[in-house]
Amino acid sequence: MQPQSFTLANGLRVILINTKAFPTLTTILLFGAGSRYENEQNNGIAHFFEHIPFKGSKKYPSAFAISSLLEGMGAVNNAFTSKDHTGYWVKGMVKHFAMMLDILADMVRHPLLEPAEIEKEKGVIVEEINMYEDSPARKVGDLFENLLYPGHPLGFDTTGTKETVTRFTRQTFFDFMDQLYSPRNAVLVVAGGLNQIKSEKLKRKSYLQIIEEKLGQWKSKVKNFSFAKVVEKQDKPNILVKHKKTEQTHFSLGFRTFSLFDRKKYALSVLSVILGGGMSSKLFIEVRERRGLCYYISTHRESHLDVGYMTTQAGVTNDKEKIKESIKVILAEHKKIAAGEVNDEEIKRAKEMIRGRIMLSMEDSSAVATWYGTKMILENKVVTVEEVLKTIMNVKKDELIEIAREFFRPEKLNLALIGPHDEGDFKLMI
Repeated sequence: MQPQSFTLANGLRVILINTKAFPTLTTILLFGAGSRYENEQNNGIAHFFEHIPFKGSKKYPSAFAISSLLEGMGAVNNAFTSKDHTGYWVKGMVKHFAMMLDILADMVRHPLLEPAEIEKEKGVIVEEINMYEDSPARKVGDLFENLLYPGHPLGFDTTGTKETVTRFTRQTFFDFMDQLYSPRNAVLVVAGGLNQIKSEKLKRKSYLQIIEEKLGQWKSKVKNFSFAKVVEKQDKPNILVKHKKTEQTHFSLGFRTFSLFDRKKYALSVLSVILGGGMSSKLFIEVRERRGLCYYISTHRESHLDVGYMTTQAGVTNDKEKIKESIKVILAEHKKIAAGEVNDEEIKRAKEMIRGRIMLSMEDSSAVATWYGTKMILENKVVTVEEVLKTIMNVKKDELIEIAREFFRPEKLNLALIGPHDEGDFKLMI
């Protein structure tokens, strides 16, 4: 599975990956246009705009026109928005590639942005915000980033607020497109059984020729796609509690780490799996299996373009003493690793788990396309699965302990919590 990369004259980066599998493929178009490019006035615009292309475009003037064509080809499509980027994808049979790309390209380049559709979608977005507010297991992750990056776009909720999204006008969307929706700020990836060709058009033309036809005339309006960088300074533990009547308390407990460009991120991945990456992890065994304090618990890392963090999230009883016990047990396991209490078997198991999960995911063309597209849009380079796995398998025990000692420190601790509690209930314990 060797990726081929190209750059069109207009600056659009293109990656083709032949998985040599079924005659299906995934096409994904990614933009460096997430919520961290927003401000207090337009918070939520990246996510809101993600919905808009599906409402109709110049060639395909309604939601029905788009969905009926794609579903008539047996294709599926969707989109997503994160802090750092937004992606639009379509997955279908190889023989329909030209039509699928034409629809995708027209949706993103020429959305109609009809005022009536924008007004209707405001209600949809508000209900999406309400849904997340009623899902504390998800919302606590947003709360953790609110705590880490207060007042900074990286700490804003990706969906925005009810106040911001209901103020958006048609011009808000045009301004956003002009700023960030440009071929020089985009990556197109096509992954799947590219050699399983039955279409006469694909036999006559290469994938790259078709991409040139559909996207080669797209012009860039802006050359500089910048965002406000985070300036971190933490010298004491931080806590943020959202009082909410819930049947269960959800918390996210973690530490600031480093950016996407720090090679220590691979060791951090291994460390996060050892702590809370599965049912054999230290925290799952200690917090759930031995003490019965939670139903779910997991640890993960997040790396942005300039900063990062590692956090453990759990859902526990509302009993304050048991919450405190859970937090103490979690922190104790962090301290043990910093003290060198991690063995070779745990490290080997974590590495194999990472390798297995990545390899299993690569059976799906959408995962392949997303892997290479995300690496390119964020790091501006092709990063193969083999390169990442080799680095992970070479992580040493000393690296894990060094990272734990550097970051698992009381003054670097952050706790976000949602439940029927007040901040004072947990302030002293951290």
